[in-house]
Amino acid sequence: MPQYIMAIDQGTTGTTVAIMDQGGRVVAKVNKEYPQIYPKPGWVEHNPEDIWASVTSTTTEVLAKSGLNPRDIAAIGITNQRETTLVWDRKTHKPVYNAIV
Repeated sequence: MPQYIMAIDQGTTGTTVAIMDQGGRVVAKVNKEYPQIYPKPGWVEHNPEDIWASVTSTTTEVLAKSGLNPRDIAAIGITNQRETTLVWDRKTHKPVYNAIV
């Protein structure tokens, strides 16, 4: 029976993923930063593929680090960049441009 919770914090400078046990203790934690793009002073953008890669790699790594099987995860909580805007192409499912922070 699943007994752990995974938390994904996809933030402005990187992604942190942690797995906690039923007592709230951190079993494993992984963080990956990704490049910030500064097209002009005061502007910040991210390559959407970098964001997605950071999420997939940190979830894979935290599971490996914890020694758990994905079936051991009872729930996943996600927090993300609320102020960031991104447009995807409906047909290709690819980003049209960088994510604008």
